[in-house]
Amino acid sequence: MMKASLLSTTLLTSLLFLPALDAQESKPQTKHNQAVIDFYPQVMNANPPMPADLSQRFISCPISTRQKLTVQPDYKTSAQVDYQHSGWEKRISADWTFFSPDEEQGKVLVIDFANVADGLAYRYLANANTEDQLYEPWSSSKIMAFTAAVAKAREQGVGAMSKAGETHLADLITSINSYAPFGQADGNSNAIATYLLNITGRDRATALFHDDWLKLANAKVRFRGAYEVELFKPATPYWYSLNSDNKASMPELEKNSDDPGYQSYRCEECGLTGNKPMTTLAQAEWLKRLASHERDKLTRQPGLEAEDIQVLFYGTGHTDTDHQVGGMMQGISTMLQHALADAISGKSGSDPKTVLDQATNGQWRTWQKIGWGPSGTRGTGENVVLAHVCLPDYQGGREFTVAAQASYPGDEDIMVNYAGMKIQAILNTSMQQLLSNTP
Repeated sequence: MMKASLLSTTLLTSLLFLPALDAQESKPQTKHNQAVIDFYPQVMNANPPMPADLSQRFISCPISTRQKLTVQPDYKTSAQVDYQHSGWEKRISADWTFFSPDEEQGKVLVIDFANVADGLAYRYLANANTEDQLYEPWSSSKIMAFTAAVAKAREQGVGAMSKAGETHLADLITSINSYAPFGQADGNSNAIATYLLNITGRDRATALFHDDWLKLANAKVRFRGAYEVELFKPATPYWYSLNSDNKASMPELEKNSDDPGYQSYRCEECGLTGNKPMTTLAQAEWLKRLASHERDKLTRQPGLEAEDIQVLFYGTGHTDTDHQVGGMMQGISTMLQHALADAISGKSGSDPKTVLDQATNGQWRTWQKIGWGPSGTRGTGENVVLAHVCLPDYQGGREFTVAAQASYPGDEDIMVNYAGMKIQAILNTSMQQLLSNTP
């Protein structure tokens, strides 16, 4: 991989000289400098660095209690917000213009955590009122297919510490995040995620965004599509618990359209955002509630247990002997880690692992899932990052969920690189602004 200092220099140069748009055709120029071409293999598609200390597989980030925030209006607990009833978006502590990037630069939303005397509390921060704008989440939505499927299996006494046929779920969720073979999983992320959504049912998965859990005000958010025509095929249509004799019947579908809740990408009511439109608020809220599962009983995903989130975050129970951890810890891309390291060090081009290890005694965590692709429907290259960040010891411990999305005109594959560079820029700015604003 390119050294950090060189990466920073070439990235900055490329961001300053992104291709101009032709006034008549509104298409990017076709010449692309080497830094843009290299950004995909060296940053977007790169394996993430690992923390020095992985001895503790915590879900709950060890952040200090801030007594002074007991009546601090910048953060609100779940009891204060009342997430169980619709309209909570108007009751949260939120600043939808906190981050400085404008709408053209992309979308970013952070749910910032704080421990207060009354429990875990949150504040919501975004840029340019983009928190409720619909977009195609691409593969960043695959973790939602996973937890929805596990919650269904839990009804039959089987959780994520199990095997789908003969394949450990921990291996499957790691392949979903890493796009590589892992243990018993073959690395076909799209086929695995589509299988999970098929066995869950799209009506059920979509309902989790609304009456069955998140209770979002935006009724247009839904989960009706697929990622692949090819499907993962387990040896049997059952999940077998690794901790008991329980098994769950999880019948698969022959094809995606056999699900009554399935919609084609350009269905009549889908519009340009397709059949699984989401928002930064919708995606971040889902992941934030998983990360707070042990500490916030009021917002837990129905049916899930802490063990299930351990599998999602760390790949607990995986069979790959070459890796200490799996799950979202293996989510590809170093965009977020670069942004965090530069914000913490105050220097562009910092080495992410070195800076993060030093700032947190090696205990930092970035549980992340990316998504990207060129859209012929919208004529853009697009990029999405969804992650939960834990920085123990730094500023007394910082923890937050982040969702970011950006697009760039043109549906060639290279435009995805440009969208990724916009994501890098918006993450650089937002992480600096977030971490310089110490609660």
